[in-house]
Amino acid sequence: MSDEGDKDWKYEYVQNYEHELLKDGSSFSAGNVLFDVIHTPGHTPESISFLLTDKGGGANEPMGIFSGDFLFVGDVGRPDLLEKAAGAAGSSETGAKDMFASLRKVEELPDFLQVWPAHGAGSACGKSLGAVPMSTLGYEKKFNWAFQIKEEAQFIDELLAGQPEPPKYFAQMKKLNKQGPDLLRKEETSKLSAPVKNNAVTVDTRPADEFSNGHIEGTLNIPYNKSFTNWAGWLLSYEKDIVLIANEENLDQITRSLQSIGLDQVTGYFDSNELANHTESYENIEPEHAKKLLESDEYYLLDVRSQDEWNNGHIPGAHHYMLGNLEDNMEEIPKDKTLMAHCASGARSAIAVSLLQANGFKDVLNVRGGFNAWKEKGLPVKK
Repeated sequence: MSDEGDKDWKYEYVQNYEHELLKDGSSFSAGNVLFDVIHTPGHTPESISFLLTDKGGGANEPMGIFSGDFLFVGDVGRPDLLEKAAGAAGSSETGAKDMFASLRKVEELPDFLQVWPAHGAGSACGKSLGAVPMSTLGYEKKFNWAFQIKEEAQFIDELLAGQPEPPKYFAQMKKLNKQGPDLLRKEETSKLSAPVKNNAVTVDTRPADEFSNGHIEGTLNIPYNKSFTNWAGWLLSYEKDIVLIANEENLDQITRSLQSIGLDQVTGYFDSNELANHTESYENIEPEHAKKLLESDEYYLLDVRSQDEWNNGHIPGAHHYMLGNLEDNMEEIPKDKTLMAHCASGARSAIAVSLLQANGFKDVLNVRGGFNAWKEKGLPVKK
């Protein structure tokens, strides 16, 4: 575990276990594989990266770098999360300065190094992460925007500008990483036969199209895909039990995904293949239909994209509620109008529709294809 960073971010719980604390310049081996530690702060003060050298193959130079949340394909980690989500005042600019210095340090390493980051496209830990899972340092030096800016002040401005909203669960992650997680339950997740009426939230993990055709009233649809963990962290409470509607084949993977961000309180599940009592549904409408409906004041359009997306262009007459903050703003949404929701493609707005229905807004429509489809149809856009 990293022993870098200030005292506020030390891993307190490791004292109860066999462990090794690492600093810049530390090294350790697993068989003939050597790991050298580089302190690469920026995303967080304690961030470290690992250089891997395959001694078994006779190499005396590293093959690649496990770059964690420091260096991604096409981007770098964001330094603003500690300040925005965990309340560490002034840490955004300090982190950005650290990130600039970390890049200069790694820039000296060989171009042939493979880069193995901890996140890819869709992660909230950067602005524009690439979709491929790995890269090379030489490629990143040539094409990653962060390596192109050599002046510190300009780099800081660029890095901090336009960062997406911080996930709500980030503060919880820092707490768990510092204090340690609770022990997991050892019993198997119980299979249920009837909807739960207590304080639990029921999460339907089926694809949005299946959910829209019919679902149990009051359930939240977070489809199990690459964005599942991100939106679960935004929308689920650490104080409520979780019941899953899932394909049994995916149950263990879904549960592990939730556990990876500390959502350990899954108390039961329904087999999605056995669901029969669907009491609710919603309609997906085309952009042209949505435009026509907006001509009437009986309809209210919600744009659930990020602030940056909204600023770059939005549908005239839309109202902005970023999906992760939607439930906090339910009192602002009119109860006497038919609601329509859209995002960029229709995926986030499908989650939003389920959230709205679960909170009592039953007459809700989802705009198929979202803002991207709206623009492709040549419909009006406001800047």
